[in-house]
Amino acid sequence: MNGATPTVLNGLARGGSAARRWMGALALMVVTAILLLYYPTTHSTVAIWDRSETFAHGFLIFPISAFLIWRRRQALAAAPIRPDYRGLALLAALGFGWLLAQLGAVLVVAQYCLVAMIPAAVWTVFGTRVVRTIAFPLGFLFFAVPVGEVLIPPLMHFTADFTVGALRLSGIPVYREGTFFTIPSGNWSVVEGCSGLRYLIAAFTLGCLYAYLTYRSTGRRLLFAAASVIVPIIANGLRAYTIVMIATLIDMRLARGIDHLIYGWVFFGVVMMLLFWVGSFWREDEYPAQASGPQPAEHGQLRPAAGGPVLLAAFLGLTVAGVWPAYAAYLERTPIPTAGLHIAPPVPDKGWLATGDALTDWRPHFAPPDAFLLQTYRKGGHTVALYLEYYRYQRAGAELITSTNVMVVQKDPAWGNVGEGARTVRMGTGQQTKIVQTKLRSSAQRLLVWHWDWIRGHSTANPYWGKWLFATARLFGNPDDGAAIIIATPYEEKPDEVAPVLQAFVKDMQNSIDASLNHVSRQ
Repeated sequence: MNGATPTVLNGLARGGSAARRWMGALALMVVTAILLLYYPTTHSTVAIWDRSETFAHGFLIFPISAFLIWRRRQALAAAPIRPDYRGLALLAALGFGWLLAQLGAVLVVAQYCLVAMIPAAVWTVFGTRVVRTIAFPLGFLFFAVPVGEVLIPPLMHFTADFTVGALRLSGIPVYREGTFFTIPSGNWSVVEGCSGLRYLIAAFTLGCLYAYLTYRSTGRRLLFAAASVIVPIIANGLRAYTIVMIATLIDMRLARGIDHLIYGWVFFGVVMMLLFWVGSFWREDEYPAQASGPQPAEHGQLRPAAGGPVLLAAFLGLTVAGVWPAYAAYLERTPIPTAGLHIAPPVPDKGWLATGDALTDWRPHFAPPDAFLLQTYRKGGHTVALYLEYYRYQRAGAELITSTNVMVVQKDPAWGNVGEGARTVRMGTGQQTKIVQTKLRSSAQRLLVWHWDWIRGHSTANPYWGKWLFATARLFGNPDDGAAIIIATPYEEKPDEVAPVLQAFVKDMQNSIDASLNHVSRQ
């Protein structure tokens, strides 16, 4: 044992293959330990890769990053290893960010913080020169985070704008309402699958990898990365227009079902091949070949005495990284009862009367709440439906603020979302608050819907502010209950004609609604 140790350390000092193997083994152990420490976040990331075709490429990101690091093995062998304890501060900041994201149930931020801990740990253990040598492979790991769903609405609207504009330029009359449009050959709508998000994510990932392997100058790499974003967005608009034209001019059946998907991916493959072909005209040479044979040891390169500091840095890094999941587990130790909660109907006020008549068959699509209320109110000739969805505390499958809580799901057989945006209204307290306004339609009815959240007495429609309120409440051991407040009223032609009805309801009934929610929060 004692005789073997100097041999290994001498190999480290000479920067030979033993040093590379030792450094690789230690890096692998540190990365594995971080992923295990944050197992819930790691597991949630892999689960999304597994269930979503949009993010299935995540399984390839770590192997590709490892291959890119292997390509830089000679440069790594020559880089001095000097632990940099400034990385501990970065690890602490990322761990705290992960904790806030975990407490606020902001999964994507937690995932980003986890991935960012890997280069931070490499910096701490091996130093600045090593991180600089493999900067892109480490940065490429961020493509493993399944992010991008927030882009679906704007991409859908761009695709609808592009398609409708192209159809009109082609001389085809179009009637449009939101992402729904009608042409003489039939009715169409731009749904999530038509947004082009899958193509955009795949193109940007491949484009960045291609730019790194093909170019050396930062300018060319950035230009090609930008092209890999712009080209797929425009190409997706062309794809949607082409599908509609095929249906119009040839056969409606050729543009639906599995053919729709096949045309999309074939078209995407052709576009990417053309993009790579054009980009190849400006390719640059590979990295200059490194001289063969042993490299001279640099001043400060890892010597036998440096093995201890490297291991100490690894230990300290994992200790700092491990504090935050331990504190999160401490906060989760006490279960919160959720059974038996009941929301009393808000007391009618200022001329509004509660009725037992159903206004509509529409229901918001939210995660199962801990308590729910649907009540209809009438005043004069106007009727408003009130929905309250209350969540005792935020956890997986029962969250107030999540992308899966929507007014209408995609491909709903009866209802469609024809427009959504922010609107400023005056609450019962006189305070002006932004809410979310949504226009819904079915074959029998149109609804104007207003929605905002109630979080421990605060009214907000800002999901980021809401998540911050939840996270800070949990951080200090306070309750993080909240509720969705949704009101709806029917309209005939113009939704602005009935907006005063909802405004009057909010002004007259908000205090009563808040009283009902405050009561259930004390149960």
